[in-house]
Amino acid sequence: MIFTPPPAFTTRPTLRGNFGMSASTHWLATASAQAVLERGGNAFDAAVAAAFVLHVVEPHLNGPGGDMVGIFAVSGGQPTVLMGQGPAPAGATIAHYRAAGLELVPGAGALAAAVPGAVDAWLLLLRDHGSWELADVLAFAIGYARDGHPVLARVCATIAAVADLFVEHWPSSAELWMPGGRPPTPDSVIVNLPLARTFERLASAASGATREARIDAAREEWSTGFVAAAIDGFVRTPHRHSTGGDHAGVLNADDLAVFRASFESPVTSEFRGVTIAKSGPWGQGPALLQMLAMLDGFDDLDPSSELGAHTILEVEKLALADRDAYFGDGSVPLDVLLSPEYIAERRSLVTDAASREFRPGTVPGVEPFAPPLTVGSSGLGEPTVDASGVTTGDTCHLDVIDRWGNIVSATPSGGWLQSSPAIPELGFSLGTRLQMTWLVPGSASSLHPGRRPRTTLTPTLVLGDGRPIVALGSPGGDQQDQWQLLYLLRTIVGGYSPQQAIDAPALHTTSFPDSFWPRSWEPGGAVVEDRLGDAVITALEGRGHRVTRAGDWSLGRISAVGTDGAGSLWAAANPRGNQGYAAGR
Repeated sequence: MIFTPPPAFTTRPTLRGNFGMSASTHWLATASAQAVLERGGNAFDAAVAAAFVLHVVEPHLNGPGGDMVGIFAVSGGQPTVLMGQGPAPAGATIAHYRAAGLELVPGAGALAAAVPGAVDAWLLLLRDHGSWELADVLAFAIGYARDGHPVLARVCATIAAVADLFVEHWPSSAELWMPGGRPPTPDSVIVNLPLARTFERLASAASGATREARIDAAREEWSTGFVAAAIDGFVRTPHRHSTGGDHAGVLNADDLAVFRASFESPVTSEFRGVTIAKSGPWGQGPALLQMLAMLDGFDDLDPSSELGAHTILEVEKLALADRDAYFGDGSVPLDVLLSPEYIAERRSLVTDAASREFRPGTVPGVEPFAPPLTVGSSGLGEPTVDASGVTTGDTCHLDVIDRWGNIVSATPSGGWLQSSPAIPELGFSLGTRLQMTWLVPGSASSLHPGRRPRTTLTPTLVLGDGRPIVALGSPGGDQQDQWQLLYLLRTIVGGYSPQQAIDAPALHTTSFPDSFWPRSWEPGGAVVEDRLGDAVITALEGRGHRVTRAGDWSLGRISAVGTDGAGSLWAAANPRGNQGYAAGR
């Protein structure tokens, strides 16, 4: 098998050491995680500290009102999924949204809010597997929220894009994010005092005879105390949604009171001598397992070659069609969808020409859901925000491994500053994950009270000889597993180092219905980094792909940590955007 040789030089080194490694989409979160490790905390303490810092420093990508999916392993243990995806509220019925004249769940506004799940999930992880007190873990985030931090250029651009919405319709957001009546400028220092007070009140609520009891007391305060009360009161007032109408939210205190994050068993699959572990089909994770299984029958798996890139794009279309037809928080025939016979049948559909069809497979006795197909441009990879607050592909990511062998990969998202009006007492917004449900019955991903919306959040653990050896993930909405696929192929098959694989040119398909409002798709669409090369790009166009060039460094935002065995650790992070960093020793 011929693979494009890895580059002799990378944008930065793959870090190596034996003490502990951290990587994330923001250097302040990475530094905070590493500081916890240096002070004796374990990987779970470090991950939780970094996660709350991400709530502060990447507010356009995630917030406490959002959700998260994690996958981790305790030293010597098996992979476990950390489920932080809240369900649809009790009042979130198809009939309610249809009565409001809606055909889709809005992309911005409180009607799109699922029950916030991220904070309870992080506190559950800290309680059961961490070693630090909550106040110590939150100290990093409280400091950045109260004392300030240099604001990212992309945060400023996001606020500028929705400034008119804030001023005209979301005054609480304008007050929080536009000090002096205008968006902040890059690298200026901003604060979020209400959020600092929210975290301080959670820390103060952590009382009890044991560390576990103290953390549970903070979880109770979040779900039944001042946070739930503030959310309940705020969303009752109608406000502007992305559809152009004004609506009240349906989320209330009772919804928060009954939700608890949980641990789940992962879905796993073998590929070229390693095991890949993902969350269940209430997320998109098993689609990556399908992609790898289909590709295992082809010779050219090089994303930088014409045939390899074409084959990868075609396999991605087939797996994502199955995702949209079958996945969700319901009965999903995963035993069939991952079976060798089914995979072989799907693999046989790949030809020399690009498909422009939506082609889910056939599962006996199960009717595939046919999502409404609206042609339009979607999924360029970099986060986009329009003036109504609609956001595509935004999230963040973190990975940590410690010297004891504990390892965690997590993808927090939702609760973006642009997703709904800021709640003044709390300093954060609600998420919009319900936009990934359909307002038609009959699908595992149809809107249904108490069910989780099918999420795009999809971190990964890789196991060798039954032992976790790599944690990785990426922001990017629907592109997350597509970009992780490239990393896995280049490291497992191509022999690339972690940083070489992260730096290498990326691509993905947009030939499927976008998970984000307004749910458009581009038949035959392929988005590529120009560094893939004119010859390969022209050849893909010749095969029928509708190629969009995205610039040299715009797609893929992978970070990863892992171990080479015998106590040797490593970390690598995405250079695109000059924002993600790894640290360790």
